[in-house]
Amino acid sequence: MVAIIILVGGWFFTGSQPNDITSLIQNISRSTLNQTKNVNATSELAKLDYHSGEQSFIEINHNKATLNPTKWQSNHVVYSDLDNANRTSRGNIAYLESRNLASDENRVRQYVEPTGWHQKFIDRQPIINRGHLIAYSISKGINTDGSYNPHDTSGDQNNPKNLFTQTAFSNQRIQTIFEQKIRDALKDGKRVIFFSRPIFRGSELMARGIHLEAISTDKSLNFNVYLFNVQPNVKFDYATGRSTIDRGMKVPEP
Repeated sequence: MVAIIILVGGWFFTGSQPNDITSLIQNISRSTLNQTKNVNATSELAKLDYHSGEQSFIEINHNKATLNPTKWQSNHVVYSDLDNANRTSRGNIAYLESRNLASDENRVRQYVEPTGWHQKFIDRQPIINRGHLIAYSISKGINTDGSYNPHDTSGDQNNPKNLFTQTAFSNQRIQTIFEQKIRDALKDGKRVIFFSRPIFRGSELMARGIHLEAISTDKSLNFNVYLFNVQPNVKFDYATGRSTIDRGMKVPEP
């Protein structure tokens, strides 16, 4: 069963400020209107700790986006500036349509190293990826300034404003599920608003997770999830991005 965190208008309603999923859900269920307070959603997500064996993502606001589908006016992406630590902590929002679907034939070598980048191979497999906030596969024709260029046949690639250090599991096993939902909607000719924001705790250089929301203008596509930035058999120091092998770290397949 997928855990659900309730958001109202982009805000959490919780009692105390727990640091793990179980206590957060318990506090929500115990809360009453007289006991609750509004807490910024991003800061509350940053307090969540992942524990071995827990599910790798959670639903926010009953899996319903807080995005307004009427805001889709033109095909473009708003790339936020990096913060003072050069992190993509402010998130990006994309207004997408079918012409943004990109093929893999124009991919190039990735060379940008986001904050917290310390690659390591375990069992001959890389443990981290250059995670895209707005995926290459849904950003064809989008320039680094966010505008659409019909002569650009590639998706977004080496754009520092669109990358963060993401575990291979989070990127390839979880985020791709939700990106496929967007690709399917675009293939059906729908217009989609997609918001993606890595969640950092304090001054840490590696994100604890990533918050994804998407809605199509006809509302047939609608999701709101938080993915933990975790990897089986690996323990991360999120302050630096460095890692150690931990065979006791279990992350179930979604």
